[in-house]
Order: sequence, then C-alpha cells, then structure tokens
Amino acid sequence: MSKGTLFDKVWDLHTVSKLPSGQTQLFIGLHLIHEVTSPQAFAMLRERGLKVLLPERTIATVDHIVPTENQARPFADTLAEEMMTALERNSQENQITFYNVGSGNQGIVHVIAPEQGLTQPGMTIACGDSHTSTHGAFGAIAFGIGTSQVRDVLASQTLALAKLKVRRVEINGSLRPGVYAKDVILHLIRKLGVKGGVGYAYEYAGTTFEQMSMEERMTVCNMAIEGGARCGYINPDPITFDYLKGRDFAPKGDDWNRALDWWRSLRSDADAEYDDEVVFDAAEIAPTVTWGITPAQGIAVDEAVPVLAELPQEERPIAEEAYRYMDLQPGQPIQGTPVDVCFVGSCTNGRISDLREAAKFAQGRHVAKGVKAFVVPGSERVKQEAEAEGLDQIFLAAGFEWREPGCSMCLAMNPDKLQGRQISASSSNRNFKGRQGSASGRTLLMSPAMVVSAAVSGCVADVRTLI
Repeated sequence: MSKGTLFDKVWDLHTVSKLPSGQTQLFIGLHLIHEVTSPQAFAMLRERGLKVLLPERTIATVDHIVPTENQARPFADTLAEEMMTALERNSQENQITFYNVGSGNQGIVHVIAPEQGLTQPGMTIACGDSHTSTHGAFGAIAFGIGTSQVRDVLASQTLALAKLKVRRVEINGSLRPGVYAKDVILHLIRKLGVKGGVGYAYEYAGTTFEQMSMEERMTVCNMAIEGGARCGYINPDPITFDYLKGRDFAPKGDDWNRALDWWRSLRSDADAEYDDEVVFDAAEIAPTVTWGITPAQGIAVDEAVPVLAELPQEERPIAEEAYRYMDLQPGQPIQGTPVDVCFVGSCTNGRISDLREAAKFAQGRHVAKGVKAFVVPGSERVKQEAEAEGLDQIFLAAGFEWREPGCSMCLAMNPDKLQGRQISASSSNRNFKGRQGSASGRTLLMSPAMVVSAAVSGCVADVRTLI
C-alpha cells in the first residue's frame, strides 16, 4: 500500500476508528449538499428521530434543478419546486447555511465552495454528487457519496470507507496553444480507461499540473471520477495558497501563517511510495473530442473515429454500440461533424477563466445559422464578474444566449434539454446516452474554446485554426 502520500496523511488525520468490516470511520470536515440527493437523507433522519450533528460543517446550495432562464418562483416544473422547497425547509430547520437563488452566493456546489474559500488543503469533503472530486485540486480528499451516506454524514459527520490505493499520474511539459485542462483529462481517460482508476485515488503530478491555474486543476480533478477513480488530487503549492488568500472562509492574520505551515506539511513526501505510477508527455495532447458514449471514447480533433480493428478486444462491444447510437462511421473524421446545440458551462468548465477563454474565440465571430448556443456561469459570483468584464456582451453579440447560474444542460434536470436526435458540443463531463435530457440525444465533450469553435463553424472544428 501507499506510504507518505498526501492521501495517506489526510486519511490518517481524519481516521476516527477501524470498523469490524475492515473499513475506516472517517471524519468529514466539510459536507456540501444540494436539492437532489438531500431530501431523502433528511427524511431518514426524521424517521429515526435524529438531528444534524454539526450543522456548521454543512453548506447547502441549489444547482441541478434551478432554471437558467426564468427563475421566478414557483418553478414551472412542480417536482423542481418541491425539491427546492424541501431544501429550504431542511436547511432552516437544521440551522444549515443555504445559498439560495439571489443570495449572491448561489451556484453549482463545486464552484461556490472553492470560490468562497470553503475548500482548503488537507480537508476531507463529501457531497451527494459524483464530481465532488473537483475539490481535490486544493490538496483535499473529496468523495462523491450516495443518499444513504449523505444521511450518515448529517447524523454523525463521518463516513465508513475502505481505504483506496494511490496511483501517481504524472504529466510533464507545457501544453501547446489551443490545448486546455479539459483536453488533458479527456486524454488521460482515453489512455487509462473509464475503469482504470477503480479502487484508486489519483495523485496528479508533474510540471504540466504545476503550471496550471487552480481553475484548470479543478477541471482535471472534476473528471477523475470519469476515469473510475474515487477521488483525484494535486499537492498544494504557492498557486493554491495565492488563490485562497483573502477569500471569505480562508484563515486570516496569524491563522493564515499557521495554516500555510500545516498545508505545506501535507504534500506527498519526496520518497513517498505509490501503488502505481504512470507518466505522460504534454506534447502528445491535442484538442480532444469524445465521439462515443463514454468519456474514454475520445480522439484528437484531427483524428478519425477508430475502426474496430484498432481497438482492444474488450472495448469493441461498446464501440459498436457507440457507432450505432452516435450515427458515426468507423474511420470517419470527427472534424466536420454537424452540431445542433453548443453549451458552455457546468462544474467542469463554468468558471470565470473558462468564460474568458471562450469569449476570446467568440469575439468578432457569430454563431452559425441553425445552431443554438448558450453560456451558463457556474455561480452568481462568476456571472457578476463576467458581466463586470463585459463577457456577456461579447457572447450576446456573437449570438450566444447568456443565462443564470446552474447545472443547466450538463444533466438536464431542468428546462435545458436536447430535443430528439440533436447533437451537442458540450463543455460538461459526461456523454452517456440520454445524459443531456433526450433519450436519443448525442453529446460530444470538449473544452469551452472548442465549443465556441463548433458554434461558429456549425460543426466540430479545430480551435487552433482560430488562434
């Protein structure tokens, strides 16, 4: 087993006890909740006569079901209104801080916690959402959990978990122009597979990650779960500390200096032992697009959809399924594939740096005829900042719609849905069948810059031609 890694250190520091099952009872420092996975958990507490043990360690927001156009209450969707009302009631009854629409702090749960400084190095973080791995960008150990586990954390502030192995995923070198953090993680998932990380925590290391901003690191860690890993993290460094300094919940004064000393001590030791190590070269990574129905089915934008003979035997059945579902032919170039809808947003790519980069390529251009394109900020703070910089006006002038914050079309538990067989160029994180609201809709994952390139071209297009 691993030894001396940040994962080992944080795990040991938060171990409450060893359970007869062989699992560890782990203290959870920060619990994030939203409207989808929490109502049943609170109902379970009420059935047992239990209260929230440490409400000050839980933060609530609304993101999955909130409309991004008309946010007037009651919501048009009666189920969404019921979920919203339940979260409001549960937060109030249990003295839990709730960032509601219009508070100035609402947004996608994995956007608001980092931007407010709630996410910090060395923490254990849990949320009833797959992409909680996002918070590992800060050197935290963050887990997506199910509804029964949300109940457990509310009631006990602990989780029963089996300790993971640790794989060091190293990438070195500078990314070429037009290549982004989204391309990095899609490339890794392509190489390691959607099940490659099962049973592992991924430690992302190497000069490529060291050069990334915090928001780029969050994009990478966000999709660790798509590669099968339970969590992904990056060791904290001066870039981490600079990002956190001065944020709402960051330590202040002498506490800041003490926190820095502790955070630095958490880094994986120089002689740390890993269960596995893999190394990649940043020069090999190109703008990447998914062509199939899993995030591992990705190719460089200038490549063709793979033919069956090029794939390992075990990948061929799902490839054949993907050919049929996506209406793509083996050997067909992905570039030039027509798109109907272009979406910039999500917990993967809805932060201010994502919108800035997308706006660079939208400025002076216009969305192609027949294409619906829209931009959804990841939080109310991101929206406010983008509008202060005039990014909304750039998008509007280019023919994009400018929306209110929310998860939007990432999973379409709101009015933002694909219709029928529409095909989407999306900066989100999953391309599963039916993921974006239509049982037959199709999703191509790519970076925000590539989404803009597709929007103005009307088809999948290499963003490097716009540089």
